[in-house]
Amino acid sequence: MDKATLDTLGRHIQSLRIARGLSLSQLAADAGIAKSNLSRLEQGNGNPTLDTIWRLSLQLQVPFGNLIAPVSALVGTLVGERGVQVRLIDQGKDNPPVDAYWMSCAPHTERKAEAHTMGTVESITLLSGQLEVGIEGNTKTLVAGQSHSFSADEPHLYRTGENWATALLTIVYHPSGEGL
Repeated sequence: MDKATLDTLGRHIQSLRIARGLSLSQLAADAGIAKSNLSRLEQGNGNPTLDTIWRLSLQLQVPFGNLIAPVSALVGTLVGERGVQVRLIDQGKDNPPVDAYWMSCAPHTERKAEAHTMGTVESITLLSGQLEVGIEGNTKTLVAGQSHSFSADEPHLYRTGENWATALLTIVYHPSGEGL
C-alpha cells in the first residue's frame, strides 16, 4: 500500500478503536498483534497483512469491508499479500450485512484464512483459472463459471494451481448484525 492508503487505513482503525473505548494495548492484545505494530499502523507507517486486517475487523466488531471501505474508495486500491489481492466492490446496507469482493490469486498460492464470526457464510464464483476453496479438510476445486458456498466461521483456504485465479467473493455476516 502507498503512504496515502496507509494513512487513510490507520486513521480509520484509530477512529473505530477510540469510538469503541479500546486502548491501543487492549486492541492489539485482543487481535493478537504487537502493540508497536498497531501503533505504526494507526500512524500510517505499518504494512498490514490481510490476516492482521481481518483480526482487527473482528475485534472492532465491523465487517472487513467496513474496515477497508475508506481505503477501497481510493481509486485502484487493492489490499493484498503473498499472492492474493482483494478489492471491495460493494457493501449491502441491509440486514444481514453482505460484502462483495473481487479477488485474484497468483499461481501456486495458498492462503489460509482464519475463522470469521459465528454464522458467516462465504460464496465464491470463479471467473478464471482453477481454485480450491473451502473449509480445511472439506474443500472443492472450482473451474471458471463454478461457485461454492461454505460456512466461514471455521478456518478455510484458497489454493491455486499453475495459473492465476480470479473470483467474485461474497461474505454474508450473521443476520443479527451482532458480533461482526
